Amino acid sequence: MTQQELANRAGVTRQTILSIEKGRYNPTIGLALRLAVIFGVPVEEIFMLDEGEKDA
Repeated sequence: MTQQELANRAGVTRQTILSIEKGRYNPTIGLALRLAVIFGVPVEEIFMLDEGEKDA
């Protein structure tokens, strides 16, 4: 699946997908859940907290 195809299915721009992939953007909970549904996996398989964020 291309970035554009994923963006279309998730209802965002290709630039948003690119920013998520590069670690420059943390998606909203809604977008994270939509991506998990698209990929057919639990959201925890796609996104995780960095070590520093776990303690906050």
